[in-house]
Amino acid sequence: MITITEKQTITDLLGRYVKKYGSQNKASASLSVSSAVVSQMINHKWELIADEMWRKVAAKIGYTNKDWVVVQTRDFKLITSTLKDAQENSNVYAITGDAGSGKSRAISEYAVSHKRVYLLHCNEFWNRKQFLVELLKEMGRDASGFTVAELMNEIVRILKQQDRPLIIMDEADKIKDQVLYFFITLYNSLEDQCGIILIATSHLEKRINKGVRVDRRGFREIYSRIGRRFIQLKGVGSTDVQQICLANGVEDHKAIKEIYQDCEGDLRRVKRKVHAWKMIQKQTKMN
Repeated sequence: MITITEKQTITDLLGRYVKKYGSQNKASASLSVSSAVVSQMINHKWELIADEMWRKVAAKIGYTNKDWVVVQTRDFKLITSTLKDAQENSNVYAITGDAGSGKSRAISEYAVSHKRVYLLHCNEFWNRKQFLVELLKEMGRDASGFTVAELMNEIVRILKQQDRPLIIMDEADKIKDQVLYFFITLYNSLEDQCGIILIATSHLEKRINKGVRVDRRGFREIYSRIGRRFIQLKGVGSTDVQQICLANGVEDHKAIKEIYQDCEGDLRRVKRKVHAWKMIQKQTKMN
């Protein structure tokens, strides 16, 4: 069950989320819940709100009840500075990094704490219309009843009216070529008016480089618009692992070294190893 303390924390985060969007209606549209639910949560009318709804809203606004301290690793800082530059200067970048490098956590933290940032978690099953529907919903607008052309026109119209918006396409390597081409359309329509970030694993870089090499339609344009280079993350270093371990209760230097040597550059594995170490310590004390 969701505790009262958790509900209060979610409500506090939701208040910040609504402030980011400027209205409860826009915030509720981006969350895919009714404005009545958002209003009830903010006004502490919690009696009729099911735990499933609390979990749905919590997941969207970045809340987790796990006892885990997020550390700003070197890649976290690199991603954050790149996002900031893209938003403030309407720049376009492509960032690539291995799975488990902390990409999604860094962009989620930035999206939650900054206004006019629209984060898309891309899916391989998206077609062109679904991509635009998800983007318009993320912008807090009703996407029903529009054609593909109308969706694109509405998105461009709204973004042109905003001060330094930013679109982040997470896991961009998952989307099909026909959807990826919309990146060109958005760039052409919003150049110097909106920042755009593509973020993915190295598969995106290989895919685009291959497309350029074989002269596949649209790929030279995509490559040009990201500045003909990919920003490659540095990976999980020993200092990163040490800071994560210390922040989450592992102070034994031997254990920290073992966790780093065994993590294979994956922050998810670091988290599991920290959890396992703490469980062993707890069991030892009980015995």
